[in-house]
Amino acid sequence: MTMSVTTPLSAEQRDELLNILKTRFERNTNRHKGLDWAPIQVKLEANPDKLWSLYEMERTGGEPDVLGHDGQLGEYLFVDCSAESPQGRRSCCYDREGWEARKENRPAHNAVDMATDMGITLLNEDQYRALQCLGTFDAKTSSWLKTPAAIRKQGGALYGDLRYGQVFVYHNGVQSYYAARAFRGALEV
Repeated sequence: MTMSVTTPLSAEQRDELLNILKTRFERNTNRHKGLDWAPIQVKLEANPDKLWSLYEMERTGGEPDVLGHDGQLGEYLFVDCSAESPQGRRSCCYDREGWEARKENRPAHNAVDMATDMGITLLNEDQYRALQCLGTFDAKTSSWLKTPAAIRKQGGALYGDLRYGQVFVYHNGVQSYYAARAFRGALEV
């Protein structure tokens, strides 16, 4: 199921993606106060594999945007900022073990393998809560979250959503999947 193969973007795809990312960056300055686009674009152009991952985030409906910068490492954090959990990643179990445990009605994918194939990581609970401070996300959907090993070892996985103006983090069995649940990813560039 996992492939982790990147295909280089064409010049047209690269330019289109950079334009989309720049426009989103400029429209959502509250997400990245004090940051300028120019050094971010330079960093992206120097990392074609990361640009490919962002292309996959965009292609699957994630609407990635910059949410932070680590001055010591010089890395920018891109996170899926679509209002609802990305459409192109829905109806997936949490991980391969959960996917394999389903004997009937097995979905096409699982969140952990999809994220790996895209070169991104699932948001953890802290990242998810930080995202929710920047707007309204997952008011009608939910997103699988990177689950601590102790919970996963017991057959569970975490997911989050926003209901009644409150962020909730819940648990489900790893084999479960729902039409309105996908995952949000993060990428350090």
